[in-house]
Formats: sequence, structure tokens, C-alpha cells
Amino acid sequence: MKIVHTIADLRSQLAPHQRPAFVATMGNLHDGHIALVNQAKPRGDVTVASIFVNRLQFAPHEDFDTYPRTWEADCEKLQAAGCDVLFAPRETDIYPEPQTYKVHPPAELADILEGHFRPGFFVGVSTVVMKLFSCVFAGKPEGVALFGKKDYQQQMIIKRMVQQFALPIEIVAGETLRAADGLALSSRNGYLNVQERGEAVHLSLALKALGEAVKAQELPKREALEAAAMQALAARGWKPDYLTVRRRTDLLPPESTDASTAMVVLGAAKLGTTRLIDNLEI
Repeated sequence: MKIVHTIADLRSQLAPHQRPAFVATMGNLHDGHIALVNQAKPRGDVTVASIFVNRLQFAPHEDFDTYPRTWEADCEKLQAAGCDVLFAPRETDIYPEPQTYKVHPPAELADILEGHFRPGFFVGVSTVVMKLFSCVFAGKPEGVALFGKKDYQQQMIIKRMVQQFALPIEIVAGETLRAADGLALSSRNGYLNVQERGEAVHLSLALKALGEAVKAQELPKREALEAAAMQALAARGWKPDYLTVRRRTDLLPPESTDASTAMVVLGAAKLGTTRLIDNLEI
């Protein structure tokens, strides 16, 4: 595996290749990231991963400075997975000057759910992803990039960004990987203490129960069922931001006539000091 730090070195390394397969990460890798790398390998002629903790997507009160950085372990995992190129830029490589040009996704998709509770988050995500795409795919006739479904809203925003800018990049959504008890794998799971780790699975259980309740009791009762799910999780000591049923197509609340529409249950809640997110398609 070749490790490069500058954009020029990355482009030089990728020059012989026509279809990069790319996985963007912030490091602290787990099996979910490695599954994306494994899925990327047969889809391109060179497999590229990036590790970059993007300051733009963190609010001032969030965990940018304490976000886990596990460089040596990450490199070992990527090399074992057969990654060809690791792009690990410094902040000055990605943002050599203040990033005044930014990508603003549409409010109706980016300012709901995660965007409501983390204002500006998707501007930071969209901007750095666009910049990483320009680093990896510049001059290439085509490429593919893989993003996990655990960040459901994020991968939808990125896919639409690629469509609107007519980028020659295929966006592939990888299924969420879970621990044996059902907890979605996440870099932030490492913040949980032993007691919290045992409790953490109840977010996915709450989403499953909400989805089943909505399907069984029909959409007109959706808001009441969502409120009950929030109350039940709060009673266990969580601080939920949302547990909600949305249409997969646009993440808007389903209408009473949408009974046959594909839907997804999404949730975000804080357990102790750790904020976890998850979703289940129903």
C-alpha cells in the first residue's frame, strides 16, 4: 500500500489508472470501513482510501480535537484489506487557505434530521467530499465511491450532489455492519464505557420496534408512535434527538396515502456523552 500526503503525490500515484474506487474516512477504522474497501476493490482498477478528520463538519462544541486518531492501526487494517493507495493529507493540504467556497446542499434535505441538530454539518461534509473527489478523480473518465448506509442522510446528499454536478462517479451505498447484539458499528462506539456499551443496542431495538409498530398500526398513528418511542428511550436514560419514520426517496414524513411507499426509520440519541445514530429500512 502506497501512503501519500499531498494532492500532487496522490494524482501522480493515480495517473496510470482510469477508474479509481474510493472510500473516504476520518480514520479510527472499524469493520464497516473495511467492508467498504473490500466492496471497492472489484469495482475499479485501483483502490483508494482517505483518512482526514474534517474540521468543517464539526461545530465548535463538538469533538474535533478529541476525535479518535488511530493511525498505525488504521494503516494495518487497510493494508490487510488490500487497499492500494492511502491518501492522508494534512489540514494545510486540503485547506491551504480558508475554504470560502463551499457546497450548500438544499435545505429541504440538509436542514432536517441530522442537519437540524447539527447546523452546517452537511455543508462541511459536502464541501470536503467534493474536494476529495477532485483530488482522487481529476482527469479520470469515471470512478466509484462507497459510503455506508449508517449515515443514511449523508450518503443520500452525496449521491444527489454527484448527480447535480454531473460528476462521472458512481455512488455505492454499503450496508450497515452490526455487532453480534445489533449495535451499528461506529467510530464513536469507542467512547462508550462498559455499561453504556451494553445499553447502546437499545437504539437499534427502538428503531425496529417503531418500524414494526408503524407497519402494524398504519401511518395515521405515526407521530404518536414516534413520540412513544422517544419517551421509552428517554426512560432508559437516553437523550433522544429524534426517532422517526421517513420516506426513503426524500426523507420527508410519509403521508397517510404512502402505505406502499418504501420507508426508513432513523434515530439519533445521546447515551452519556456519546451521540449515536442508526437507521433501518422498512
